Amino acid sequence: QVQLVESGGGLVQAGGSLRLSCAASGRSFGSAAMGWFRMAPGKEREFVATISWGGSATYYADSVKGRFTISRDNAKNTVYLQMNSLKPEDTALYFCAAHKGSFGTSQSSDYNYWGQGTQVTVSS
Repeated sequence: QVQLVESGGGLVQAGGSLRLSCAASGRSFGSAAMGWFRMAPGKEREFVATISWGGSATYYADSVKGRFTISRDNAKNTVYLQMNSLKPEDTALYFCAAHKGSFGTSQSSDYNYWGQGTQVTVSS
């Protein structure tokens, strides 16, 4: 069992930065890949980024590549999403999720634990 709590969201101007955190509890955190997803108003949930269990492998959606960075600290049971050069279209509710395996994928059905989300709003 893994419980996930996101934090760090807020209101920021276009071009600004935010760092999201996801604190995890549960014995399996260190062996699970982790991912970030987002859901904008009126849109379906979409993949943002994923990181393997040890942090050596990452993968990003094309829409955030070069602007967002996912990382993790297994000693702190925390995964991060550093978001730079934010755009209004990045406005969404951001969720972290724990993958069923050790290497992440972009499919939400491959993740079996989800947080409640943290809101990110980017003003133009």
